[in-house]
Amino acid sequence: MLAGALVIVAAACSGNDTAEPPVATPSVTLNKSSAAIGSPLEVSYKFQIAPNASIDSDYLVFMHVIGPDGEKLWQDDHAPKVPTSQWKPGQTVGYSRLVFVPNYPYIGDAEIRVGLYDPSSSKRLAMGGTDAGRQEYVVGKLNILPQTDNIFLIHKDGWHSAEVDPNNPLLEWQWTQKAATISFRNPKRDATFYLESDARTDLFNPPQQVVVKVAGQQIATFAADSRNPALRTFEIKADQFGTEDMSEIVLEVDRTFSGATGDSRELGIRVYHAFVEPK
Repeated sequence: MLAGALVIVAAACSGNDTAEPPVATPSVTLNKSSAAIGSPLEVSYKFQIAPNASIDSDYLVFMHVIGPDGEKLWQDDHAPKVPTSQWKPGQTVGYSRLVFVPNYPYIGDAEIRVGLYDPSSSKRLAMGGTDAGRQEYVVGKLNILPQTDNIFLIHKDGWHSAEVDPNNPLLEWQWTQKAATISFRNPKRDATFYLESDARTDLFNPPQQVVVKVAGQQIATFAADSRNPALRTFEIKADQFGTEDMSEIVLEVDRTFSGATGDSRELGIRVYHAFVEPK
């Protein structure tokens, strides 16, 4: 998946508005230079820690995707795999994250900026590289493509209406019923099915079991054992999609539950992202 990756390395230090010495120099590798809205994007982070760096607390990494007018389109703020308080001088810290390009109303080139901040005080650390201001360091670009470049998924039977987080309009999900069907044009080649979901693990012991079927045939099972969004991938061979022009993926849960008081819906698992990516 990383073949032909776009490697983006932070430039030499310039434009810093702080006298503090840089604690590290960030760089980013993307598995593709262009990504359509709704599609998965693998982001690999690397921090080359300065020889004399000393970080005495745990900072978060922010990754902002910025439009040409300077507006923040979306972000991937997170705790690095190795806490910053454990970073050692001269060390290189690297890790990868898979994110989905949110459904933001923008198509075109965007700038990627990275930095470190303290979640309690909002303090940011000086880093090596091109500072775009406020200690946000430019590490590259991403070309955002329209959603029509993806395989269009039709949520057919077994899905409840989409819901949106009132505090984050970019965060959407749909609850399944006992069996939920996704229909799409048959890619007729090998593909990866991405599924990001969570479940009410507090209601089930053992956890719900989910069966994944493609064109009527079972290809995988998994335990819905995460209360937070968890990403799973399933490899599907071309012949498993069948021979028809359209194919289907069905998610079946062994147990369901009813919603809160006044909500009589039959609920299975909560799906944040479902995506079919041909190889």
